[in-house]
Amino acid sequence: MRIVVYGAGGIGCYVGGRLAAADADVTFIGRQRLADELAEHGLHLTDYLGADLRVPAEQIHFETTQDAAAEADLVLVTVKSAATATAADELAAVLKPGAVVGSFQNGIRNGEILRERLPDRVVLTGMVPFNVLNRGGGAFHQGTEGGLDIAKHPALDPYVETFARAGLPLTQHDDILPVQWAKLLLNLNNPVNALSDLPLRDELAQRAYRRCLAAAQAETLELLTAAGITPARLMAVPPHWLPMLLRLPDFLFRRLASKMLAIDPLARTSMWEDLEAGRRTEIDYLNGEVVRLAESLGRTAPVNAKLIELIRAVESGRTRGMTGPDLLRELTSTH
Repeated sequence: MRIVVYGAGGIGCYVGGRLAAADADVTFIGRQRLADELAEHGLHLTDYLGADLRVPAEQIHFETTQDAAAEADLVLVTVKSAATATAADELAAVLKPGAVVGSFQNGIRNGEILRERLPDRVVLTGMVPFNVLNRGGGAFHQGTEGGLDIAKHPALDPYVETFARAGLPLTQHDDILPVQWAKLLLNLNNPVNALSDLPLRDELAQRAYRRCLAAAQAETLELLTAAGITPARLMAVPPHWLPMLLRLPDFLFRRLASKMLAIDPLARTSMWEDLEAGRRTEIDYLNGEVVRLAESLGRTAPVNAKLIELIRAVESGRTRGMTGPDLLRELTSTH
């Protein structure tokens, strides 16, 4: 069974690399820059629990065109959300009958976009709950916990053992939408972290930053309730308790939410990485989804809209490194 990672970046290289290290037949499709990097260094995969795996360069099959997906049995789509429609059209031109497509991307609508453009394929929406840091030189580090979540389907049966052997067990769900919204609630920290310019653990250790995240989450939870959507429980506490927990004083938060702070000190968000590399972020597919949900309900989402505005400013050259109190003032001034 050939597995193709389509859009090999941080998540794609880590997930595909774990599968390759477990002797799965994996082909990576991505940019030439990364192809050259892996040809020189191979893959070095680590995680917050101490895993340390290597895939030698000579064992890595990396291509740069969609033609390499022609023999895929399973395609893991890991492109940035803005590239989903293009990726779907490229895959539609080459995929063999019976190929299964899984979307492991941020945001809510990528699976829907893929299904619209690949109507004759089994397209399954997935979710990656953990953070991956690209450390350069072929090194990718999983900084937070989790396996992989995906919509339930019999077409996955041949792959369950392979993913489990790779240390990335597939948790299948009858309804993936509540899981996606639960992940998006956590991803609302991406702009807060990116604006702070701090590692995740350092940022979450400061109450002012946590209050910023709490404000974005509380606004989103109110909209989800109005829309009749109940986010899944991905953590030890129910989603609706998160804003209250985040607002606690530091000494109480450290005591009650120790697991939330059990993050690798290296961990950063993908949005921080995008800004660091001078790339456009996925803010429209994270906080932008909240704004779109609000508009569909005839409401507004001022906190999330302000976070979009601030990230756009950084994309245009504004300096990062906002203090927690400064960011909180920006967000609370929206009310």
